[in-house]
Amino acid sequence: MSPSSTPSSPAKPTKRVNPTKPAIPANPAKPTKGGTGIAGGGALWHGRFSAPPAQELMEFTESLTFDRALALEDIRGSRVHAAGLGRVGLLSPEDVEAIHEALDVVQTEMAQGTFAFHGSDEDVHTAVERRVTQLAGEAGARLHTGRSRNDQVATDVRLYAKRHLIELAHRVHKLRETLLAKAVDSGQVYLPGYTHMQRAQPVLLAHHLMAHGWALGRDQHRLLDCLRRMDVSPLGAGALAGTSLPIDPDWVAAELGFARRFDNSLDAVSDRDYVAEALFIISLLGVHLSRMGEEIVLWATEEFGFVKLPDAYSTGSSMMPQKKNPDIAELSRGKAGRLIGNLTGFLATLKSLPLAYNRDLQEDKEPLFDSIVQIKRALSAMTGMYANLQFDAQRMQAAADQPFVAATDLAEYLVTKGMPFREAHAVVGELVRSALDRRLDFAELVENHPALGPTAVKLLGEGVAVSRRTSPGGGGPGPVASQIVSYAEQLEADRKRLPVV
Repeated sequence: MSPSSTPSSPAKPTKRVNPTKPAIPANPAKPTKGGTGIAGGGALWHGRFSAPPAQELMEFTESLTFDRALALEDIRGSRVHAAGLGRVGLLSPEDVEAIHEALDVVQTEMAQGTFAFHGSDEDVHTAVERRVTQLAGEAGARLHTGRSRNDQVATDVRLYAKRHLIELAHRVHKLRETLLAKAVDSGQVYLPGYTHMQRAQPVLLAHHLMAHGWALGRDQHRLLDCLRRMDVSPLGAGALAGTSLPIDPDWVAAELGFARRFDNSLDAVSDRDYVAEALFIISLLGVHLSRMGEEIVLWATEEFGFVKLPDAYSTGSSMMPQKKNPDIAELSRGKAGRLIGNLTGFLATLKSLPLAYNRDLQEDKEPLFDSIVQIKRALSAMTGMYANLQFDAQRMQAAADQPFVAATDLAEYLVTKGMPFREAHAVVGELVRSALDRRLDFAELVENHPALGPTAVKLLGEGVAVSRRTSPGGGGPGPVASQIVSYAEQLEADRKRLPVV
């Protein structure tokens, strides 16, 4: 059997677990008391020390409570690392096979929730290696050859981030598709556009929905750009300076699915730019979802009445029977603060860290894991809610047909008659003020004004103002019809760019 091959029938597990498919529960078996490190020999560094680690040290420095989320990546990385060692003659074919069989057992135990963590397991990497050594004996003790936990952890986190950012890109794409479907279904329904939360000019509902879609498209592009930059394998950098052993990091990088290996070993083990970048992208995505959530909160009020919340995506009150609450929209708004906090906290951690690895970098995982979990849930919930929203076209259009919403059209009408825009703006503004202060009918004021008259008053008719939004990219029927085509084309192009989950 070649060093890089994997046995078709593991010695212990009843069935083989596909290493590329995550099957690890959110909370594997909790650590059990006892155990003294790798195969009973103490901590990974026990040879240098004459006393075992203090309990306080272990409690403060442990990361197993959260880094067990990396188990899948650690097993995958260890499998390829062992194969790479066999390929260059640092492990015998028999040792590689024994390690691979042991890793199969570990993966099965993790997937089934039967893996027994020990009190001495400082992190998931220690736990996996301990169990492999128990199963494979001396071969397992050779697994760490040519590898440090520094490059091992860096590799695992990159693999984890790659896998989840790809999934996030797919979820963002799904929400963009949902917005397009709702935009197409909305037809010629229009509503007021707002600036400063004041009614401004009317736009088609499709235009409004696709405004969110274009912003989400930028989020999707940023995720894919981040994936491209993080697609570098750190494995082989060692603790900070590489190794004297004849390893082949290029082969290992290719086997792990990375585009290339690292260029500088110091940078490879200390680089967490991709974590900070991912946290920023997730934060900005969260801000976009927060804006969408705020909008639904407002639109679902009786004061606006623009949307009816779907029962399956709403909650009720424990005291007030009439209530239907937009909890998904509110939490999407609220979670944005949490995502921003994860980003800013981690940036503060990175600030002023000297090269190369420092234990501070252990703090990369919790904010990354948390942000990924929260944004995934938000995307799924918002997609379901939007897909089932019902828009009240009558309420929207009644609000958009209020006379003052067409004020800009009146000013532009005067411009077509040769009046400078600033003068036209002032003329219409005075009419608005007169209508409000003197409680006069705005349409009558327009009709009786010498510069406006009966022709201009027709601009205040139902649906007239929105139909006059004709400039490219604008909110009227003509440009929106073109926008739907370009949006759909962009969506299809972006779908083809999505990596396979």
